[in-house]
Amino acid sequence: MQQNKTFKPKKNIPEGTKQYQLKKYAEATLGSGNLRLAVSLPEGEDLNEWLAVNTVDFFNQINMLYGTITEFCTPQDCPVMSAGPKYEYHWCDGVQFKKPVKLSAPEYVDHLMTWVQSQLDDEGVFPSKIGVPFPRTFQSTVKTIFKRLFRVYAHIYHAHFPRIVSLGEEAHLNTSFKHFIYFVQEFMLIEKKELVPLEELMKTLTNENKQQPKPVTP
Repeated sequence: MQQNKTFKPKKNIPEGTKQYQLKKYAEATLGSGNLRLAVSLPEGEDLNEWLAVNTVDFFNQINMLYGTITEFCTPQDCPVMSAGPKYEYHWCDGVQFKKPVKLSAPEYVDHLMTWVQSQLDDEGVFPSKIGVPFPRTFQSTVKTIFKRLFRVYAHIYHAHFPRIVSLGEEAHLNTSFKHFIYFVQEFMLIEKKELVPLEELMKTLTNENKQQPKPVTP
């Protein structure tokens, strides 16, 4: 069986564009370590530009994370694309696969990443030139991309987490996923029912110390 190909990360956002400036802003904010602050739309900025920059970033992150375990995610080891025994994903793109079809996890992820890459590379969907408007369907496309990228995180956690730990990648994976979830929650990009496979993990990762300080009595 041919080893599933590794994906080429999305080409860099062109310098001098608005999206490039937003990318630099996002990197600087992330450096502060405050992930909740890092996902907020910068004041006065265009929502679609912000969604575009972050979609590219998360695609590249998940690409790299999945790339660390591709040799262990084989059709033999992962004959079904799943997130635990209760959740199985079938692939459908409306073009090559008109009806949902059962695939092995590496085949599914291959189709999924290739599809996302094609969306990011399409100037009619993700315009990178200054002054070119975003299509009316842009936010709907972004929601589909995030829903599908979530499935890759879900498969990694459910099927490959011990391997991630043995590779020393768990802190990187957890930080990436936490950032992803904050972003999804901030802009309501994925329906709650889709997030159920990692619901408990999400609660754990995002449960920062929310206790209010006790009032001082005079």
